[in-house]
Amino acid sequence: MIKKSSSAVRSTFEWVGTIAVSLVIAGIIRVFLFSPYDVHGASMEPTLINDEKIIVNKWSYRMHEPAYGDIVVFHAEEGRDFIKRVIGLPGDRIEIKKGKVYRNGKMLNEPYIQGTTYTRDDARTTVVPKGSLYVLGDNRENSRDSRDLGAIPLSRVVGRADVVVLPIKHTKLLTGQEAVGSR
Repeated sequence: MIKKSSSAVRSTFEWVGTIAVSLVIAGIIRVFLFSPYDVHGASMEPTLINDEKIIVNKWSYRMHEPAYGDIVVFHAEEGRDFIKRVIGLPGDRIEIKKGKVYRNGKMLNEPYIQGTTYTRDDARTTVVPKGSLYVLGDNRENSRDSRDLGAIPLSRVVGRADVVVLPIKHTKLLTGQEAVGSR
């Protein structure tokens, strides 16, 4: 009877130990590598829809710099996290004229935007400062982005949105590179 009791205690400790190690590993993955985020609002439609859940890769920008077209999550000034598309990198000159976005004098091909876009702040030119990004929502008329917030410091970027995971029927990889070209 004593053997069964000590065996049960040992088994319980092993089970608790396994759960504790699993929780620590899951915590490390969530804090340092990948995190789920909910999409709130329509600012990234049609690419991302309200209430979708995405996975954000927090490690990617430790390996390389953000690229044109990446969809990033960043800490906004008012303490909320925003999801937007990278349009400009440090040193780029961004201008919006008649609803079209120009980077360094060349109009961007933006196939992820549906229909006609009437972008506010036409004719305002911005040079992206060192250590910052210029980001816009895909739904330009319903987005708070660099037009309002200014360039976003890289230090406020959480990571790159890599995949939509929920709802299941919306699951897709988010590459973005073919949409706006590469540096």
